[in-house]
Amino acid sequence: MLSAVMDAPFGKVGIRVNDATGVVELIEYLPASAEPRAPVSPLAQRAVAQIARYFETADASFDLPLADVGTPFQRRVWQAMCAIAPGETRTYGDLAREIDGVPRAVGQACGDNPFPIVIPCHRVVAANGLGGFNHHAGDGFYLRVKRWLLAHESAQQALAL
Repeated sequence: MLSAVMDAPFGKVGIRVNDATGVVELIEYLPASAEPRAPVSPLAQRAVAQIARYFETADASFDLPLADVGTPFQRRVWQAMCAIAPGETRTYGDLAREIDGVPRAVGQACGDNPFPIVIPCHRVVAANGLGGFNHHAGDGFYLRVKRWLLAHESAQQALAL
C-alpha cells in the first residue's frame, strides 16, 4: 500500500515508506486518474514536501532515507546518476564507460530504479534520442513523464543563465 499519492504536473507520484525501518521503499509515477492519498506518517510527508519542492525548482536537493536495495552494480549506476546535475543528461554508454559496465545493463539498472526523481534516471538518454524510461519504450505515459522532467530541468537551467 502506498503511504502517499501526490499530484504531479504529469499525473501523480506514489510514495511508499516503511515507518518501522524509517526508509522510503518506493517512489512511482502514476496516471492522473490515481486516487490521491494524504501522507500517513511524518516520513511520507517529508517525501511529499521534498518532491513538491522539486516540482517548484528543479535544483532542489533530496535528503530522504532510502531503502538499501539493489545489486552492487545497480547501486553503482544509481550513484553515477545522482552525479548528473539538473538540466544535464548522459547517455547509457557514457554511464557504462564511467562505471566499467555495458550500456544495456545500465539501461536495465535505470529501469529498475525504485526512487525516480530522487535518483534521477530521467537524465540518462540513448545515444540517438530519448531512450526508454521505467522499462517502457514508445510514446506512452512514462516517456511523457521523462520529457516533462527533462523540460522542467532545462527550463530551470535557462532561467539561471
